[in-house]
Amino acid sequence: MIGTDTISRVIGQDVYDESGQKIGSASEVYLDDETGQPEWMTVRTGLFGTKESFVPIRNADLTDDGVRVSVSKDRVKDAPKIDTDGHLSPQEEQELYRYYGMGESGTTDTMNAGMSTTDTSTTGMSSTDTTAGFDDRAPVGHDTSGPTTDNAMTLSEERLSVGTRQTEAGRARLRKYVVTENVTETVPVSHEEVRLEREPITDANIGNAMDGPAISEEEHEVVLHAEQPVVAKEAVPVERVRLDKTTVTEQQQVTEGLRKEEIEVEGADTTLGNTRRV
Repeated sequence: MIGTDTISRVIGQDVYDESGQKIGSASEVYLDDETGQPEWMTVRTGLFGTKESFVPIRNADLTDDGVRVSVSKDRVKDAPKIDTDGHLSPQEEQELYRYYGMGESGTTDTMNAGMSTTDTSTTGMSSTDTTAGFDDRAPVGHDTSGPTTDNAMTLSEERLSVGTRQTEAGRARLRKYVVTENVTETVPVSHEEVRLEREPITDANIGNAMDGPAISEEEHEVVLHAEQPVVAKEAVPVERVRLDKTTVTEQQQVTEGLRKEEIEVEGADTTLGNTRRV
């Protein structure tokens, strides 16, 4: 069980559900006016912890790993959207009790509990004196000043921590394909042609001329040759191509709203000297 003496150890701890799944981190703790015991805490969830949901802390346990609550992560994810502005109205707490299926706490009229400065007969988280201007029993957020601690009040503020994470922005693919282009080249070719030559009868060729019958029919055939272009293709490497990556750094602005706690003093005849924030 978590009591007022261990509240300071709850803030900032990781919060796990009943099955051990991490829900988020504890942000603020709300006490019940009647009992002074922790009743609710807000848990920061979401990718950057920007969403806060109310979770019952009544049956939670503080372990070495953080805080283990008795509800599921999905249950917290779909919890009613209630502003964590330090004020939990009776209607808002009723809505939370109904959603988590919780009965009333051990105090009188806790179902109407809330952080209010109205009469305590209708609110369980309220000041017992509506004219004092201070809530001495119910701390706002994770400030635990009150009857169980000293008289000092802790002021907190959110600090912006900006980092980067790597995500996939796109893909580049190197692919080769085949195209065909026509190439024209000139190559010399030769061929044989027939040419008729006449030579007179001389003493040198008279013997060949008289070889055969004097008058007859005869054929003589000559084979003609011609060159034709011959094409041969071969694949040869011409260059190598690869994809390379280079890192380009650019400046990008990030804007986020940060919350901080302020303090004001109420009450008659109150005299304050110079103060400074610590």
